[in-house]
Amino acid sequence: MTTDLLAALCLVLVLEGLFLFIGPETWKRMAAEMQAVPARALRAAGGMMVIAGLLALQWVRS
Repeated sequence: MTTDLLAALCLVLVLEGLFLFIGPETWKRMAAEMQAVPARALRAAGGMMVIAGLLALQWVRS
């Protein structure tokens, strides 16, 4: 279980690093535009992403 969690966190780092490596200007522009989005909307989007990720993980593991 711990090994799986660490592997998942490593993959997150790889994906985040790829976004920054491939398109740093696009990433900076997106981050700047997110400043205009209300915190409530970002929180809702984050919550939906967590739920979608958990459901996808359950589907993959079954």
